[in-house]
Amino acid sequence: MHISGQLIPTIRQLNAWPRFRLRLFAEGTVVGIFAGLTAGLFRWVLEEGTVLRKYIYTILIQSGPVVNVIWFLLLALAGYILWRCVAYEPDAAGSGIPQVKGAISCSLHMRWFRVLWVKLFSGIVGIGLGLSLGREGPSIQLGAVTAQGISEALRRTRMEERYLITAGASAGLAMAFNAPLAGVLFALEELHRNFSGVVLAPAMAAALIATVICRLIFGSQAVFQFGVLPSFPVTYTWLAVLVGVILGVCGIVFDKGLLAANRFYRLPIFTKPWLPVVFALFTAGILGYVFPQILGGGNDLINSLHVMPLSLKLFAALLIGKFLFTLISYGCGVPGGFFLPILVIGALLGSVLGICFIETGLMEEKYLSDIVIIAMAAFFTASVHSPITGTVLIMEMTGSYEHLLVLCTASLIALVTAKICGGKPIYDTLLERLLTEGERVVPKDEKRNIIELTVNSGSVLDGKGIRQVIWPPHVALVDIKRGDIEIIPDDGAVLQAGDYIYILSDVPRFVEKVRHMAEDETV
Repeated sequence: MHISGQLIPTIRQLNAWPRFRLRLFAEGTVVGIFAGLTAGLFRWVLEEGTVLRKYIYTILIQSGPVVNVIWFLLLALAGYILWRCVAYEPDAAGSGIPQVKGAISCSLHMRWFRVLWVKLFSGIVGIGLGLSLGREGPSIQLGAVTAQGISEALRRTRMEERYLITAGASAGLAMAFNAPLAGVLFALEELHRNFSGVVLAPAMAAALIATVICRLIFGSQAVFQFGVLPSFPVTYTWLAVLVGVILGVCGIVFDKGLLAANRFYRLPIFTKPWLPVVFALFTAGILGYVFPQILGGGNDLINSLHVMPLSLKLFAALLIGKFLFTLISYGCGVPGGFFLPILVIGALLGSVLGICFIETGLMEEKYLSDIVIIAMAAFFTASVHSPITGTVLIMEMTGSYEHLLVLCTASLIALVTAKICGGKPIYDTLLERLLTEGERVVPKDEKRNIIELTVNSGSVLDGKGIRQVIWPPHVALVDIKRGDIEIIPDDGAVLQAGDYIYILSDVPRFVEKVRHMAEDETV
């Protein structure tokens, strides 16, 4: 393996570890400011766009056919423009979270400025026109590419850049949902896959700064408003378990539908590559007249659930409509996430289950909102496989911290159910698909990177001497850190659980092999 131009600076960072960690904290603060402002602009425009969209459809309903035809012609034009934007920068398509995961794992390289403006513009247009997509995925990617731009401007190493990208993603989610802890946990649990104190500091600094900016602009109230949430009785815990099982299965169905959504657009009727986007926007246009509740991400829909009549038919119709329209919207490839639609669909599933519980006498009506938030956490966990993030996210987004027990219970049961049914984390699956769809071009000077991994208890590396380990090809162990102690990786060194190892490699699949060796428990 040839020595990369980044190797020497990275080694210097490893040797000056305390100073390096302090610098990361300071840089995380800077990232939080710029990433927070970028994601905040995205959120503000979308909220204003939602108000404008409702006004437009009010006018359209009262107007004649000519005006309505012109509106659909404008939707067709918007669809073509969105397709051109995605064709110009493919990494801006979809949620953006798989792309961020790939950048952190060195599987792909994002052209940060192109992704930034394409994601910002296309996300605003697509979601603003009513596609059932969320702001959180684009916000995470916008935060990540903003951090990448700062890293490149400061000429940081790729190892340091990955820390900053994680911090930017944390800031993006914190801004999107006014949820700093969820932003940090999602960035660490799902994106970085490492709870190292090194990445924790910049991620937390960025999320906190972004949240301050968020509350200055949008206020401090919770994103979801359920009115008064009563404490969920311990005697009803079995209902939370039941919800976890049912939502675990439903999460598998949703993931499979999401992965198969693009097959619909391979039908012969879509003779032009821009027709899928136009079809999705036309669908949104029709729904704007007959079923406007399911347009957009769904914040307003969730906030209105507790004042809707307890009609099983109504909630079932909303559920089916939101589910199908989300698949149509995401499958067309327009920039936008399904993070928020997951929560909306989970809330609707919880509403349906709650009404069934009430009608069968299993539960009192006043606990319906509790079932809704429990279902949101369970459905999110079943799809994403991040139970800690799911639990904390729902608590922060609802402003209720009294439901920790039942949220954890439902999330864990949903996770176990999903795994038993063969479910895989949706973002990991999407990243695998992204990398196999075509050759991903990574600049030559970025192929060789130093990656930080954690040795978990019971893993292949736990308790093994360096020379006892059969390392994959194109992998070199360059450093070991045990707390504040640095261990030279010579033949006499023995790895222990809790160690942080730093490997040099130019092949992502071999990095993943070492990751499994360090993190997965042996049977």
